[in-house]
Amino acid sequence: MNQNLAFADYAVFIIYFIVVSAYGYTVYRKRKQDEQDAKAYFLAEGNLTWWAIGASLIASNISAEQFIGMSGEGFFLGIAVAAYEWLAAIALIIVAVWFIPVYLKNKIYTMPQFLKTRYNESTALIMAVFWLFLYVFVNLTSILYLGAVAINGLAGGEYLHVIMIGLAVFALFISLGGMKVVAYTDVIQVAVLIIGGLVTSYIALTTVGQYFGVGENAIAGFKVLMREAPEHFKMIIPKPTATSSQLDIDKYLTFPGLMSYLAGIWIINLNYWGCNQYITQRALGADLQTARTGILFAGMLKLLMPLIVMLPGIAAYVLYENGHLPQLVGGKDGAYSAVLTFLPTGLKGLSVAALTAAIVASLAGKVNSISTIYTLDIHKKYIQKDAGEKQQVNIGRIAVFAAMLLAVLFTWNDILGIGGVGGFTYIQKYTGFISPGVFAMFFLGMFWKRTTGTAAIVGVILGFVLSVLFNEYAPMIFGNETLLYTAYPNGKGAFEIPFHICMGLSFFFTMLAMIAISFAGPKVNPKAFEIDAEMFKVKPQTTVLIVITLLVIVALYVKFW
Repeated sequence: MNQNLAFADYAVFIIYFIVVSAYGYTVYRKRKQDEQDAKAYFLAEGNLTWWAIGASLIASNISAEQFIGMSGEGFFLGIAVAAYEWLAAIALIIVAVWFIPVYLKNKIYTMPQFLKTRYNESTALIMAVFWLFLYVFVNLTSILYLGAVAINGLAGGEYLHVIMIGLAVFALFISLGGMKVVAYTDVIQVAVLIIGGLVTSYIALTTVGQYFGVGENAIAGFKVLMREAPEHFKMIIPKPTATSSQLDIDKYLTFPGLMSYLAGIWIINLNYWGCNQYITQRALGADLQTARTGILFAGMLKLLMPLIVMLPGIAAYVLYENGHLPQLVGGKDGAYSAVLTFLPTGLKGLSVAALTAAIVASLAGKVNSISTIYTLDIHKKYIQKDAGEKQQVNIGRIAVFAAMLLAVLFTWNDILGIGGVGGFTYIQKYTGFISPGVFAMFFLGMFWKRTTGTAAIVGVILGFVLSVLFNEYAPMIFGNETLLYTAYPNGKGAFEIPFHICMGLSFFFTMLAMIAISFAGPKVNPKAFEIDAEMFKVKPQTTVLIVITLLVIVALYVKFW
């Protein structure tokens, strides 16, 4: 089992690089006139098909964070972590039916524009600056660092900075062409991602079958996993008792059973898929039916993701526990890379291409969103108000380059300490603190006409403060057992409230505060959006997609509850 890549692996990877680059250049040449139209460049307005929107959503969402981090959680927790993906499909249904009509009817192109239109310019500017910092110094840096480390480990461990630059340049090459190039190259990226991911899962299952004497059969290998690790195939993590081990407590802290479904996981998903420029940008330039179909297509693809990013982690756990995975290093986050060592020459290159596709698509999508927010919400409004269409496109390209350069500089020697906490934890930590306030601000802004601008600003600040309070200080101040929560020992000499529960509590109290403040204002805020029932009606084909998705999710939960 050679971890290093052979000539055939490099050949497969180079072919992938050439195909994506050539296709991206072809799309760019066909739409070069977009350089004269800022909205076409940033949003591909009117040019994206439903399948391009759906594929781009998935390609931008799945990155090294999922391949490495979620596979690691599969190693640690098991199938419970699939809830992030399967409930995301339900969140996408909610976004497609109720959120997107509000955005499109009010001609919203960026999330700061939503805040300015619905609340006030101060709220929009504060959040625009915040999102830029978050995207550059949290998301972009962690994706680049975690991806470079993962691929470097497979390439022999001596090329970290070369790979880092290569990933950045590849993403720049795609993103400088604008949203249409990003979206349509994402179609190839997501195809490579899914095929390569499925190959890895298949090899992992056949390897399990081989080691446990049931033959090189994927189905037989899956049955071995269920037999050897039955606790890894339960969706609900049981609540700890006085006799629970620290390992069981740690699992509950990561994913607190039924409480996850009553609290944080919905906030995470609805905020990410419905209030996030990086994601919603794909659909904001399309008509309503195209946008809805694309989003629902992405939801159906999400049902596949646990098979690709989680199952190898469970296979790694069973192999490791039975002494068949000595090459596993770095704990749970090393699970995916360890499984890749079983792949034969050539297929290993395909899996590396899949991992690269996930990383590059996420990087390109992220810098495109950065350039869109900076150009349309800051530069055009406050720095160069008379900037023409072509000037805005050029400014956007400069922003793309500057953002990627900053990401490389801050990940070069891991200045931000991403490696110390892990990319998955790094992203969750810093985005999770702000999610309750942001989602409360968007949700009330869309669907309650009385919400005021003052309430929005208070909500963002209070949501962050409450998140810090519940995550860091509540057990010390209020005790470990209250009517609102139970804190558990974290094995490091302190007590913690499960992260999902913290998010739920922060969201609940933030909503109460925003509602109370808004009652001091007029019954209908002058800036409230016009909403009517017709906006939310869906066509029969849309209903069919929704029903199919929900039936699959119900079947999965019945099987693995």
